[in-house]
Amino acid sequence: MAFDRKLLEILACPVCKGKLQYDKENNELISTAAKLAYPIREDIPVLLENEARELSSDEVEKWHS
Repeated sequence: MAFDRKLLEILACPVCKGKLQYDKENNELISTAAKLAYPIREDIPVLLENEARELSSDEVEKWHS
C-alpha cells in the first residue's frame, strides 16, 4: 500500500495550518510555509513538529517553483 494522495485534501501542517505537498522521492509531506518536512512511516504521515526536519532555502525554493 502506498501513501493515499487524497489525504492531502484534508491534512494540514500542524504548525502553520497550511497545505502540504507530497514528496514521493523522500516519502515526506512538505510545508513550505513552515519550512518543514514531515516523514511518512508505513504509509502514515507523522505530523509532529519534533519529528519533522527543517527544509533548506533551496528545498523551499524548489517546492515553490
